[in-house]
Formats: sequence, C-alpha cells, structure tokens
Amino acid sequence: MIQKKKYAGHKLHSISELVKEFGITSRAIRFYEEKGLLLAERSKGGRRLFSQKQKVRLKLILRGKRFGLSLDEIATIIGSAERELDPREQTLRALFLAEEKLPEIKSRIKELTQLADDLESLVSRLRKGLVKNSQAVFGEQG
Repeated sequence: MIQKKKYAGHKLHSISELVKEFGITSRAIRFYEEKGLLLAERSKGGRRLFSQKQKVRLKLILRGKRFGLSLDEIATIIGSAERELDPREQTLRALFLAEEKLPEIKSRIKELTQLADDLESLVSRLRKGLVKNSQAVFGEQG
C-alpha cells in the first residue's frame, strides 16, 4: 500500500508513488513539471511532493495524451499549474478541442478501415498465389 506523506495538513504524494500508480516514468513527471503543467512542493530534503490537486492534474494530462492531445492543447484545457482555470472555462476549452479533434479521429478511422480492407485483400491474393505456386512446384492438381 502506498504511504501518503502529511505536509502542512495535506496529503502529499512522492514522485515514486505517482510513478507506481500511473505506470509512467519519473522523467515524464519531471518533464510535465518543467512544462508548467505540474507544480511540486519540496520536502526539507529537496524531494518533490505533489498535492492531491496535482495528482488530479496528472490524471488529466495522461487522459489528454490518450486522446491524442498535445501538451500545449492539454495546457489550454487545464491551464498552467500556477494559474488554474475555473471548471466552466476548462469545460468550454475541452469541448472546443474535442469538437475540433473528433472529425480528425473519424477521418483516421476511415483511412485505417480502408487500409485494413486493402491488406485483407492482399493477404487473400497472396494465399491464392501461394497455393497455385505450390501446386505448380509439387505437381498437385487443384
């Protein structure tokens, strides 16, 4: 079980706890911090500690990446770690980007479906050619 640190009355999470929970690297977390998407507090020993709010932001960052958003687009939705947006503004920005991304994704699905169909056709033709070639080589009748 992950132990939560208490710091100034709030639960804080170490970078290693977040790495384990989200299955990402500590380098990725530090990168998000460098980009201004996350804000870590520091322990007396200089270790990064993340509040529950920052943990939620990390979850949003990873969800945005899963949806194919760039870090700039994610920052547009959630704001910077130092200047968060209110929930209504976040919702409006997320809606705008989602409406913008949806046609792109549908287009990619259509292209991938066509590619899969073309590949299935090719596999079928190659199998038929393989059967014909093996019959010619081994003198079998089909």
